[in-house]
Amino acid sequence: MIDGTAGVSGRRDADEALLDNPDALAERDPGGMLRHTASGGAQVRESAALAAEANLAVLADDGRPRAVVIAGIGTAGRTGDVLATVAGPRCPVPIIGHRSSGVPGWVGAADVVIAVSASGRSPEALGAAEAAHRRGARLVAVGAPDSQLQSVAERARAPFIPVPRRAPARASLWALTVPVLLAARSLGLVKVNEADLAETAARLDADADRCRSAAESFVNPAKSLALGLAGSIPIVWGSSPLATVAARRFGDTLSANARYPVVTGALGEAGRGRVGLLDGVFGGLAEGERDIFADRAEDDDGEGTRLRLVLLRDGGLNAEDDTDEPLAVEERRADAVQTLAERRGVRCDVVTAEGGSALERLASLIAVPDFASIYLALAHGLDPMAVPAITEMKELSNQ
Repeated sequence: MIDGTAGVSGRRDADEALLDNPDALAERDPGGMLRHTASGGAQVRESAALAAEANLAVLADDGRPRAVVIAGIGTAGRTGDVLATVAGPRCPVPIIGHRSSGVPGWVGAADVVIAVSASGRSPEALGAAEAAHRRGARLVAVGAPDSQLQSVAERARAPFIPVPRRAPARASLWALTVPVLLAARSLGLVKVNEADLAETAARLDADADRCRSAAESFVNPAKSLALGLAGSIPIVWGSSPLATVAARRFGDTLSANARYPVVTGALGEAGRGRVGLLDGVFGGLAEGERDIFADRAEDDDGEGTRLRLVLLRDGGLNAEDDTDEPLAVEERRADAVQTLAERRGVRCDVVTAEGGSALERLASLIAVPDFASIYLALAHGLDPMAVPAITEMKELSNQ
């Protein structure tokens, strides 16, 4: 079973030495989450090839849609966020994520619904696909081959892009995202060319190599990030809309893989209230009482828990904008938050985007944090694939 059914186990304190023992890491990762995460580049290439065989060009026959609805939950729902941020603010139609059954009441023949489910059987994607078919909306389905979702797509005579199920959905982000992007490209809503896909795949390959289990902590950015987060309450903020998608993705993987509570969001929103966390009982108030000479082990009880800020900075391209002012505002805001954290003694990690296209920059902000969430889980003796609470919730909900 992909989700695993192992009981709750692990340790409260992170074993930092474990991260530099590749054999021990492999033993504690029986489901191969590190291996699955390292396949991001391969996922991009495979999904692009599978989408090319799905005759997505038929989507353009009825012209530009009024709106595009991305229906799915969890990682599948996150693909809609990726599409919206890659399409950018100049996208000619609204892109709307829908994370519950059915579709919004206004959806009709003028709209496109993209139903996404890694398993091909999630109630949210199936309900949306059925509703889209009934209402005459154009439908695209993305999911496991020979699944219920494929059956719905066939009945609706709609394009279906098969995504082979080799890993949990949270380790299949790129396999699910690329078909969504290419469907939107067929509709003329997003500019993603073959070079962008190739460069994104190469970026994911390079980051997987940097974050491999054999690379020691002092040269492995994912292990370093995991060690910094150990025992903390992470706050992950993105400096731009694109970086905010990556921040929320990191929140997803920290919660599911490492079982850490995490606060995520946009830096602009944080400046309207949540930045006050830096002054709170886990931030400045706690840091002001810290003995800088104390052993870290002395902070192991609950009273020693501190905030750890992770700032994802885009510093990206404004090629289509008339001015660099939006980018300048984002950069100043990121600088200000780093200064605030420093003044309060709250430690801060920064991940900066790299790459020429929006998709590649997004991949560069997601890859290292994805690996970090797994290393953090392993340091606590947790199997990042087997999440008992997820399995139990599904069983209880299905009853």
